Amino acid sequence: MNRKNSIFLQIGEFLCIICQETLDLISFVGETASACVDAVRHPSKIRWRETLYYMNMCGADGLPITALICLLTGIIIGYQAAVQMHRYGADSFLPGLVGCSMVRELAPVMVAVIATGRAGSAFAAEIGTMKISEEIDAMLTMGFVPARFLVVPKLIAMALMLPLLTVFGNIMGIIGGMLVGISQLGIPLDTYYQTTVTWVKAKYFFESILKSGVFAVIITTVGCWRGFRTGSGSIAVGKATTSTVVLCILLIIIADTLLAHLFNTIFFTE
Repeated sequence: MNRKNSIFLQIGEFLCIICQETLDLISFVGETASACVDAVRHPSKIRWRETLYYMNMCGADGLPITALICLLTGIIIGYQAAVQMHRYGADSFLPGLVGCSMVRELAPVMVAVIATGRAGSAFAAEIGTMKISEEIDAMLTMGFVPARFLVVPKLIAMALMLPLLTVFGNIMGIIGGMLVGISQLGIPLDTYYQTTVTWVKAKYFFESILKSGVFAVIITTVGCWRGFRTGSGSIAVGKATTSTVVLCILLIIIADTLLAHLFNTIFFTE
């Protein structure tokens, strides 16, 4: 068997790459955490103008598409559930199903995926372009800390805007289910609202916001990390952007799985 085509050799090389990338990511997380601590100690060093720019990019610019997708997701869940529930006379459970599904799981994940496609890829492309044009090397030569100068404003903006977008996504998803319940099942608006309030508790909104905060850190960290790891040439920027989206979505799903288990077994045991 040709040594280069050996399946064991390919698996070993793949595992080595994963270990190396993981160590590099952990090192970058440490640098980012150190930059965040320094930013807390010296708030005047934070680039607030750039922070506001990124807040507008991550928040206001992404609100229309986020609201539309969450609304349509709520409508889809409502339609799929209404058919089965009406068959068994369980129409009254539609508000609880749509509300809990959107608030606890779907809205945070959908908003995070949208933010990954919009902001995470933009972070990687921006820093990657700076890397290949040697702007980051110039910053190091002048004594700037790239993590504090480039990552902290993005992290602050994403951590503030993603939970807010998730709240809007929760509301739009519930409205989507409400439209289906009123039009297809004939549920009165007041009844739908009261049932939703009964089923969708405040702790579920807390869970949603906490998840979105974790997702915001993942998106910003991975996007900036892949940007700093960009190779030479314009093709490398495209590769960094693609790998950012893929890795962010993977880590978001893994984090959502762990958080769902945590909330169900520790904090929200009834």
